[in-house]
Amino acid sequence: MIKYIIRRLVQSIPTFFGITVLSYLLLWLAPGSVIERLYFAPNIKAETRAQLAAQLGIDDPFHIQYLRWLLGDDWLRWDADGDGIADSAFTPLAQLDEDGDGIPEAPGDNYGILRGDFGVSFVKKQAVMDVLLANLPATLELGIAAILTAIAIGIPVGVLSAVTRGRFFDNASRVMAVIFDAVPNFWLGYILLFIFAVELRWVPVGGRCVPNLYGLCPSLFERLIYLLLPTIVFAAGFIALFSRYVRTSTLEVLNQDYIRTARAKGLAPQVVNFRHAMRNAMIPVATLLGPIITNVWAGAIVIETVFAWPGVGRIAFNSAIQQDYPVVMGIVIFASLGTILGFLLSDVLYVLIDPRIRIY
Repeated sequence: MIKYIIRRLVQSIPTFFGITVLSYLLLWLAPGSVIERLYFAPNIKAETRAQLAAQLGIDDPFHIQYLRWLLGDDWLRWDADGDGIADSAFTPLAQLDEDGDGIPEAPGDNYGILRGDFGVSFVKKQAVMDVLLANLPATLELGIAAILTAIAIGIPVGVLSAVTRGRFFDNASRVMAVIFDAVPNFWLGYILLFIFAVELRWVPVGGRCVPNLYGLCPSLFERLIYLLLPTIVFAAGFIALFSRYVRTSTLEVLNQDYIRTARAKGLAPQVVNFRHAMRNAMIPVATLLGPIITNVWAGAIVIETVFAWPGVGRIAFNSAIQQDYPVVMGIVIFASLGTILGFLLSDVLYVLIDPRIRIY
């Protein structure tokens, strides 16, 4: 198992670098000027604009920009005069005085994403890593709650649907699965908000909590009311997906010889259905967990926007609208890592669920 995991991680390295190339290419081809976004100065001179572009390196060829973003700029420095101090490959240029205090502001250094430095947010003026880590707990809180809810409801519903095939529960669960799978998340979210938040006023309209005197959220149990509707909307599609896949897989398992043998030995139906049949019907769930974990890691953009949930997904949406490219690229890299690790986790779950499966 350990050798397999190590081999998969090594094989994922080219995939990761391919994602970085494609994502940076999309950024490079995006319309608009980074100078206009980074230095909001309507009366900026064309000469100053050209100097800033050269200083930031955005007038360099694509491969130079990409390598600088990936590795930093150490490889562009050398000791030209032999004094033991690395000299910059670029000539220092005049910098823009944004606030008029007579002190020019430096555009900031980028030491490369492979070193954990994704640059500085154009809008928040903070390190991208700090922005992501500040919003990641809210995203994980909502995502983990949605996954646990989907597993706790979707899997038993799928098993019961297979056991009661053709009966009322089976037909009703299949109809509801199709409905919740087809209904857009934003529509379901707004409908639930209108009913329970606006009309009945049982839950708050949005947000994660009411901060205390220290500006922090109280404990999770004290703010479950804020988590209720976003979790339901987020988990609705997963419940429909799990129930349909588990039903199909359980129907195949129920026709196996060992299930008939267990019934012939007089085991209770609950033991046969939920201990023997359900475990072997969980393979599709392991397959689905890979993409689902990506959604949890990168944030649910639509749901976090509808419910004003301060997570990574909402930050990604706002950053894309505001052309805050460093934050967008940081979230893309995090989502890519989540996808790779999610599918690796799916392969590991195969073995944990079904001991008959061997991976080498």
